Amino acid sequence: MISWTDFEQVDIRVGTIVEAREFPEARRPAYQLVLDFGPEIGLKKSSAQLTQHYTPATLLGRQVLAVVNFPPKQIGPFRSEVLVLGAPDAEGHTVLAAVAAPVPNGSRLH
Repeated sequence: MISWTDFEQVDIRVGTIVEAREFPEARRPAYQLVLDFGPEIGLKKSSAQLTQHYTPATLLGRQVLAVVNFPPKQIGPFRSEVLVLGAPDAEGHTVLAAVAAPVPNGSRLH
């Protein structure tokens, strides 16, 4: 069990995917994403293994949940700044975690 204070340390925000492109240098099939988290956080980059269920075109404009307070991670030539959240389907392929209705970019999950 964790405390409420522990949960509050994980900063999960809503962001809109504004760019999505192939990431051929990744060891596993992935996309490079740019997400808009609103004026407080701004634009952040992420690498995400989403190629089984999504194309770059279907990702654009989609609001997703992401952890925004992990340290950046270098993935080959790309610096991933946030962790986009999802859950595995029956075959282990990631399905994005998202909000059920539009909310302002940067809204914090609570």
